[in-house]
Order: sequence, then structure tokens, then C-alpha cells
Amino acid sequence: MIYNKDIQFFADKCIENNKIDPNLYLEHKVYRGLRDVNGKGVLTGLTEISDVISKKKINGEDVPCKGELYYRGYPVEDLIDGIIADNRYGFEEVIYLLIFGELPTQTELSEFKKLLFSYRPLPNNFVRDIIMKASSTDMMNSLARSVLTLYSYDANPDDTSIPNVLRQCLQLISRFPQLAVYGYHAYNYGTKKSNSFFIHEPSPELSTAENILHMLRIDGKYSPLEAKVLDIALILHAEHGGGNNSTFTTHVVSSSGTDTYSAIAAALGSLKGPKHGGANIKVSNMLEDIKQNVSDWNDREEVSNYLAKILHKEAFDKAGLIYGIGHAIYSVSDPRAKVFKKFVKNLSEEKGLTKEFELYDLIEELAPEVIAKERKMYKGVSANVDFYSGFVYDMLGLPRELFTPIFAIARIAGWSAHRIEELINAGKIIRPAYMAVQPHREYIEMNKR
Repeated sequence: MIYNKDIQFFADKCIENNKIDPNLYLEHKVYRGLRDVNGKGVLTGLTEISDVISKKKINGEDVPCKGELYYRGYPVEDLIDGIIADNRYGFEEVIYLLIFGELPTQTELSEFKKLLFSYRPLPNNFVRDIIMKASSTDMMNSLARSVLTLYSYDANPDDTSIPNVLRQCLQLISRFPQLAVYGYHAYNYGTKKSNSFFIHEPSPELSTAENILHMLRIDGKYSPLEAKVLDIALILHAEHGGGNNSTFTTHVVSSSGTDTYSAIAAALGSLKGPKHGGANIKVSNMLEDIKQNVSDWNDREEVSNYLAKILHKEAFDKAGLIYGIGHAIYSVSDPRAKVFKKFVKNLSEEKGLTKEFELYDLIEELAPEVIAKERKMYKGVSANVDFYSGFVYDMLGLPRELFTPIFAIARIAGWSAHRIEELINAGKIIRPAYMAVQPHREYIEMNKR
């Protein structure tokens, strides 16, 4: 990036005068990132929506364990096993569970799906006037703009009563797939990457996962396995505790009493960040780099040596990170990655990409060993769900511009549940303390500076 020399001068001054001595954080016992030195999060709230477990008490001590994820008290693995056993799509059922707190009966689920579809149509001319005009190069920004614009089409946008907020949340959940996919089509056509612009209306007979593929592809076709794997991806990304950055953002912004559209747009801004929602793109790009630079994908030593080069900032993006390995909470294993992996394997076989899957599998095995050898760690590392989700999206032919929006299409279910929970229970604006460490100074007159 080339900056004007004047702004660079001021930027240098800004950086220099905003640096805080890192030792002050230790001296004042400040938990940077709301996490202690061992990575344990500061308790800032209570929730019944989901639970993330990475440690268990044994003889009074916290001992790392295999990761566990619960939605409203149900293990996510059990939810997915039940859905697969019945050969049905489950994302809508999970939305119901997260928001209403109970698994639906068949009748309740049927009525809920009808309600979601009734909320799906966008306002008249919204695609033409909002999405197609001034299309964004970033689909998350396009999504956020669409969300904020929908405020203007709402007859009662600022009412924070639960019935109204529930209606707004369900409308946004229903519309997110269209906002994301249509936003991509507008960008693709506007940048001349495609000579065609097409709009497929969502079908009431199709699940969310099926509709995404139906709307995205010009022929609207997909295999049952493709849609099932995408459905599983949506379920696994739908919620992950109240402490993840975008969900905590939802709590913070909702606690101020603001409208639903502003709260969800703020969550989108958080998820857009590469440290949060953009990790799967980094994994996909990293794997492309590895495939180009490692001659034998089955050679453990060659793969391990190249991972070490990535870690030493000598390869890929020179950031020193093996993307998709490690998580802020999990150490022994990420339950989402564990569940997802078998579906990824099946899809790779359908797509004729078993060699690529085997490379992912080998990196998953070797990366923790390389990291443990090269870095001092306070906890173990393992593959996280992003390690495989990017590979899945590539196999599905999803454009990289939609990787993070797909995450948002799933996670708005959790955001909505947490927004409602915050409005029902909190009552106070969230305002943590910051300690000022700038010494007080006397004013200096202009002619004496």
C-alpha cells in the first residue's frame, strides 16, 4: 500500500504516541484480550445457549481434555448423528433449538420452516437498488450494508421488545443466504469476472444448505452429499459460546439498547476480521502454497520441514503461523473438526480429491509436533474447524469471497439467540474498566510549545 507522505508522517507520530509499555499490563494485572496468561477467559457473563469444554477438574486441577461442544445442553455430535440417521437436513432444527431452547417436534419444525420462508422475500427492488448498485469487493461489507439498509424498510426498527426482536432476527436469518449470494453475483458481474448475472429465487422445498447451492450455481444443481456436507458445516458454525469475538460483540452492542440491525452489523464487522472469521481462507491459501512447494505430499519429512519453514516466517505469508492449527479454547481436540472430518473425507472421494484430503490429514498430524518442537506453549494445539471448512468450500466450488459470509449465514443463529438472551436478562450496559497510564500534564500555551 502506498500512502501519501503527509499521512505517513502523522501515522508515525500516532503510532509513537500510542505505544503502551507491555510491562504495565503485567504490573496492573490486566488480562489482555480478556484472557489470563494461561489463556483462560475472564468470566463476563452467563449463558444457557451453548457450552464449550476443553478442560476438566481432576483432583482439584484443570486438566486438558478432548474438546466438547453443547448446544442448549445437547452434544453437537449427538445432534448431527440424529440428523444423519434420519437422512434429513438439520440447520433449521438447530436454529430452533438455539433460539427457543428446546428441540422441536416434527409439527413445530414444520411450522417454523414455513415461518422462516414467509420472512425470506426481500423488499421490492432491494436487489436492484441496494445489492446491484455500488457492489462491494468484500462480501462481508456488502452483507453489513444490506443489513443496515433493511433498517429503513422496517416499520418498527427500534422496538426492542422480544416479539419484535424475534421477528427481526428470524427475518435476517432467512434473508442472509440471499444477501450473501446475490451480493457475490453483483460483485462478480460488476468486476467483469463474469458476463452473466442471474438470480435464482430460493425454493420453499429446499433447506438452507440446498438453497445456497441452488442460488449460487447457474444451473442450480448439486449432489445430495454436497448439500449434506454444507448443512453440517452450517450446524457446526452456528454457535460457539458467548465469549467468541462476534458473539461477545453482539452482547456488548445489544446491552446498549440499540436496534437489531446495528447489533448484527457490528457482529459482522467482528467476524470479518482475519483473526476470527477469515481463518479458513488463510488455510486454503496456505495449502495451495504447500502443494506447490512440496514435491511429495506423502513424504512426512518434506512436509514437516516445509511446515517448519512456515513457522520460521520463511514460507507462505511469512507470518509464522500454521493456519487452522490451534484454538483459543481447545488444546487436545476441536470437536467440530473431529465431527466434520469424516464428511470431508466422503466429499473428497466424490470429488476425486483423496490425495488432497490425505495431505490435510498428514498436516493435521505433523503440525502440532512441529509447533511443539519450535515454540514454547502453555497448552497443546490441534486442528480446528477452519482447517477443514476451507477445503470443503473449495470442493463445493464456493468462491473464496463467500467463505466468511457462509460462516455468517450460520452464526447469525447464535448471534440472534444471544441478543435475545442479553435483552431478557442483562439490564445493564456492558462497560469494562480501562486504567489510564498517561501521566497528567499541565497545558502548554501555543507560543511555548
